[in-house]
Amino acid sequence: MVASEPEGSISGRSLPHTPGPFEHPALFYRGADDYLRGTVPFILEGLAAEEPVAVAVPRGNLNLIREALGERAAAEVRLLDMGEAGRNPGRIIPSVLRAFADLHPGTHVRIIGEPIWPGRSATEYPACLQHEALINLAFAGRDATILCPYDVERLDPVVIKDAEETHPVIVDASGTRTSSRYEVDHVLRECNQPLPPPEDAATMRYGHDLHPDPLTRVRDFAAEYAARSGLSGDRLDDLRLVASELAANSLDHGGGSGVLRIWREDGRVVFDIGDAGHITDPLAGRHPADTHQLGSRGLLVTHLLGDLVRVHTGPAGTTTRVYFDVNGDA
Repeated sequence: MVASEPEGSISGRSLPHTPGPFEHPALFYRGADDYLRGTVPFILEGLAAEEPVAVAVPRGNLNLIREALGERAAAEVRLLDMGEAGRNPGRIIPSVLRAFADLHPGTHVRIIGEPIWPGRSATEYPACLQHEALINLAFAGRDATILCPYDVERLDPVVIKDAEETHPVIVDASGTRTSSRYEVDHVLRECNQPLPPPEDAATMRYGHDLHPDPLTRVRDFAAEYAARSGLSGDRLDDLRLVASELAANSLDHGGGSGVLRIWREDGRVVFDIGDAGHITDPLAGRHPADTHQLGSRGLLVTHLLGDLVRVHTGPAGTTTRVYFDVNGDA
């Protein structure tokens, strides 16, 4: 087991963790030893203070932490493989972070979340960056600390610079500092970019009485294309449900009509729904389901079922793009 450091430090680095306003530090690490020096004391201090602790990191790093903690301490921590739980960055806030924090109201919680790791694709990265920015909105005023590790040796330097914009505090080998680049609103604007489809996408329009039973036609159109592209079983059913939910949102909130486009891209079936709606809540689709809430939860369902989700929205309309891996291949 790794010995714990003095309270309030990570190998001599002061880390904000006192119960109170939300803290969202980025941990810049180099190699496995540095990773453990930056994470294990944070966990042990939480356990010593009887604070709930969760760790959601890629499997390799999860195994490092589990081994360093030892069997007894590891059993007290909620351990999650972020490669599975956070494959789609859009589901991390509702089904990982909030799902854990909301189990412990009135208690300071500690979470280690590592949504960005070497191997994330260029297509996935904007959704990862947007997620990191949105954490600050989702947990504003909450009694929690979410520590986000970044591998500075293996990640692109641009990713490290972006982390300074999404995290108000940076922790590295030199200590702890306030990020002078922290600017969440700028990141969210940059992530909200148009999503033009390929020219050969199969396309259908629905709504405004173009044809009867538009939702059935949308489901069938999307599912038939996806099946021909190799999607099958439960994942085909998930795609059918997501297409129906998004089309229903168009009919109810997006001007009464929409356009579905679908294509194959790099081992994935990709489709998007475009309509005249404008999403004004930046956390739309990332609020955990409220059993007492009336109305559509289509965007939340989309995030929970899709392998990747991208959204572009503005006064002129919204495009929601969803990726489904074929045979588990990205």
